[in-house]
Amino acid sequence: MPHLLDVVAVRAWCSLALEALGRDRAEIDAINVYPVADGDTGTNLYLTVESAHQAVEAVFAGLGAGREPVAPTLPEVMRAMAHGALIGARGNSGTILAQLLRGMAQVLADGDSRDGDHSAGADAGTLRLALRRAAESAREAVARPVEGTILTVAASAAEAASAVDGDCATVVHAAYEGACAALDATPGQLAVLSSAGVVDAGGRGLVAVLGALSEAVSGESAPLRRRQNGARARVEGETTLECPEEPDAVGPAFEVIYLLEADDRAVQRLRTRLDTLGDSLVVVGGDGLWNVHVHVDDAGAAVEAGVEAGCPYRIRITHFALGDAHTARSSAPPRERAQRAVVAVVPGDGLADLY
Repeated sequence: MPHLLDVVAVRAWCSLALEALGRDRAEIDAINVYPVADGDTGTNLYLTVESAHQAVEAVFAGLGAGREPVAPTLPEVMRAMAHGALIGARGNSGTILAQLLRGMAQVLADGDSRDGDHSAGADAGTLRLALRRAAESAREAVARPVEGTILTVAASAAEAASAVDGDCATVVHAAYEGACAALDATPGQLAVLSSAGVVDAGGRGLVAVLGALSEAVSGESAPLRRRQNGARARVEGETTLECPEEPDAVGPAFEVIYLLEADDRAVQRLRTRLDTLGDSLVVVGGDGLWNVHVHVDDAGAAVEAGVEAGCPYRIRITHFALGDAHTARSSAPPRERAQRAVVAVVPGDGLADLY
């Protein structure tokens, strides 16, 4: 059993987390009712971790290509993992997970702790600090934190890790158990979860990631969580989860995500601007590169705000499906909540005729 979190353990963590989310993504998608019941949280978390995994593998492949291969250091691997998650983050939960990994990297890779250099590996004390910093930085990245979500699960994991003595295996196992307990309590903290009879989907994904970390460090598989009845029903097509009756609650029509090159001051102004446009605002990253996520009715305004702040790219705009959590509660027929148009600029009349 290793006493340090080293590059071998981090590499294994990425692989095991990707495997766990691949196995559980359908279940997690099925219990996704908050903040929008669009059934993609498991998929978004999987794609986020897949990007992190690819970045870590690229570090090993690159350093092994020379005549005298040199093993990568923990800072190199952690920075790659965090950067990969940042540029590949999908959805609300995926974006928060990217910031959780960045928070860990700030301690494990950048020496943001009392113990100094961790190039060979991190001990239990440093790992406790890393988990705490992860939870804190993720909460700071969310404009309006809500309890009963992945943020609560992350905070409980960090608190549980801080409460135990022992080596890294003991610390990560405590974090995993703390996360499981917090996840089970989420329906009592968020009415929409209680009404649907499920736990928080983002928190469920984080439990899978922490279970993978525990297995990577200890070599022992974390116990598989029992699938919930609500998740089983949706995966098997038996029924559809119902959201609570809130007839006056109509959410934004679009999810807007983009990467942004900008300085800290510009990003602070951007946060303020986007917070007035919609909800589910999460801005993660730093050092000039950010991942911006927000739900809005005016997608164009959200993108324009990014242009004013810096250089946005990899812009993804998703229109929430009619009949989702925002529209299914109404007795009135679903309607388009925002008008859309396509402007095509093409060279020549022939291509123009296609439109």
